[in-house]
Amino acid sequence: MLQVKRTFEAYLDEMNLITILIPKSYFQGVASTFTLENEHGEKRDLPIHRKVDLPSFLKYECRFDFPIEIGRRYIIYEEHGAFTDLQIGAVTRTTEFDNNYYYDGNDLGITYSEHETIFKLWAPTATEVKLKLWREKEDVQMIPMVRHEKGIWSISVAENLEGYYYTYLVCVNLVWREAVDPYAVAVSVNGEYGVVIDLAKTELSKPALPPLSSPTDAIIYEMHIRDFTIHPESGIVHKGKYLGISEQHTKGPNGTSTGLSYLKELGITHVELLPFNDFAGVDERNPDKDYNWGYNPLHYNVPEGSYATDPSNPYVRIHELKHAIKTLQENGIRVVMDVVYNHVYIREQSSFEKIVPGYYFRHDAYGMPANGTGVGNDFASERKMARKFIIDSVRFWMREYHVDGFRFDLMGILDVNTMNEVRKAADAIDPSILIIGEGWDLNTPLAPKDKANMQNAEKMPRIAHFNDRFRDCVKGSTFNLYDRGFVLGNCHYREEVKRAIAGSICLGTGKKGLFKEPVQTINYVESHDNRTFWDKAAVCNAFESEEIRKKRQKLATSIVLLSQGIPFLHSGQEFYRTKQGIENSYNSPDSINQLDWGRKSEHEKDVGYIQGLIALRKYHGAFRLATADEIRTHMKFLENVPESMIIYQLCHVNQYGPWKHILIIHHNEEKNEIFSLPDTDVWHVVCDGERSGIQSLYTVNKNMQIFGIATFVLYKE
Repeated sequence: MLQVKRTFEAYLDEMNLITILIPKSYFQGVASTFTLENEHGEKRDLPIHRKVDLPSFLKYECRFDFPIEIGRRYIIYEEHGAFTDLQIGAVTRTTEFDNNYYYDGNDLGITYSEHETIFKLWAPTATEVKLKLWREKEDVQMIPMVRHEKGIWSISVAENLEGYYYTYLVCVNLVWREAVDPYAVAVSVNGEYGVVIDLAKTELSKPALPPLSSPTDAIIYEMHIRDFTIHPESGIVHKGKYLGISEQHTKGPNGTSTGLSYLKELGITHVELLPFNDFAGVDERNPDKDYNWGYNPLHYNVPEGSYATDPSNPYVRIHELKHAIKTLQENGIRVVMDVVYNHVYIREQSSFEKIVPGYYFRHDAYGMPANGTGVGNDFASERKMARKFIIDSVRFWMREYHVDGFRFDLMGILDVNTMNEVRKAADAIDPSILIIGEGWDLNTPLAPKDKANMQNAEKMPRIAHFNDRFRDCVKGSTFNLYDRGFVLGNCHYREEVKRAIAGSICLGTGKKGLFKEPVQTINYVESHDNRTFWDKAAVCNAFESEEIRKKRQKLATSIVLLSQGIPFLHSGQEFYRTKQGIENSYNSPDSINQLDWGRKSEHEKDVGYIQGLIALRKYHGAFRLATADEIRTHMKFLENVPESMIIYQLCHVNQYGPWKHILIIHHNEEKNEIFSLPDTDVWHVVCDGERSGIQSLYTVNKNMQIFGIATFVLYKE
């Protein structure tokens, strides 16, 4: 790479502002005149608007009223005879730049045919771009690309390039950088190069799926491709691979069902897969050596190679992922993709920064990269071409891989307009697609009103947020290990849990709801992040026996599955998943992260209990009302009950299912209680502390005996 030594430096910071820095070691930094020369030798004076004395430099701000053409070379002279090139500076972060160079075409990346491949790249600040093209064991070709309007560079190569490797060489500020195409759809091992392929060869049709009339009909099951299959006793042949999650009729210890067969038995509607686009952290040449969750994104439109049986063949990962998704869908299970558009792995090494330095990432008031993500960079989704990239990528995964939803990691880094555009793009393809995300309020330089966080949920009406208030009032604070929520015996959270059960909406009691509608809340008590419920309870309720703690976890999961909103389960939660107390297992070994099918076989009865609750939720629509008005109409909490109980009725709900009235009781204390039923009618019990489902277990009237920590569901017709 070319190293540039300059006597002084000049930057285009706005379309009509050049900032010049002269070191005090050169004529004390003093200059009184500057001249700008273009590629044709034409010169213009640069009027000095302001001078600032800095510790090592004098800074000159020159404003002018003539056009500068970005992508052309300019030279700046000062009065003592020195000169320097005009570098692209903060201008890339201006609205004028964004508007002038926005490209709305849908052909970025490569367009392949047997006779010709067209390469197209957006690089408005580059003065030169070359296509580097080669095939294994053949000489590399360096082909100059042609610049067009809006900063587009393209070249057409009139031959069959299938199987060729390619990268771009981009010259910005006299420095050449090599970058993989950000729109690449296939890459070599470890994402080192883009690969030209014929995507049509991988095409699969999308199977018909059960109807999903509302997001509240979804029951999401979060899992990691490797965790789900890697256990030595999983009974799965392709352990840790895409193919593993599509194997059927697999058995584990004691004949317990595993893998896809287990998912079908459990009854969930959606699997949410941790990131499976190409990521850093696992060497694809030796994938068993390291482990990673996948939140180190490298290439956004390419499947991760470590989950493929042959990472060196760019087609294999595509074929195998598409096969896995289709097989899940053929078995009635939709696939939600965990996407990480909020940051890249390493900003300086990313294609975005190499191709258009300074554009794709936010900077603070001092010009330093923002770090609301905590990983060193925040993607600037509010900029037009950054937003376009996200929307183009989402469309690509929907059209090419037929995914059924997206979970946006650290969605609060992104902006409201981008997320609404994502929703609009999804609706144009399939309105049933789920858009969910982590709407945390993060410290990124974006106006509070523009952040895609929970505080702005009302501006994003059909996007759901992970409800940390639900999580923390039911379980206890995620960040205070010793804080106990309602299900762990702390009744102080009782009123907050009631609001969470009602979909976190306004119930008309004068207290503002967290959300306007129940379709906006993802209800959960554990996920891949932080300690599992079992590991937290083992510490803060260590004074209790394991049997009592299991009752508490069943209570927590029953609240998740019976509350209004969208329920979310972490894989293995139903059989007390443990990570041996590890709080952040993002790169812990398989021994910590693997789903323990032996543990599942030991808790078949408890798994059956959760299976029964899932069946119950699916059986009656009253557990998954689609609107806040319906909840306010049909849900009624009973008052004057012991503080260890939350009791509510779903009244006059026969339009949603076979029962007219449903009574739900959540009890968090290990003692027996007698509860007076709201009337003297006969009530059928379908769920108690031991059994659950849709069949009547026994009947009660007038009074109900509550045996310890448990959930009870009763109905009358």
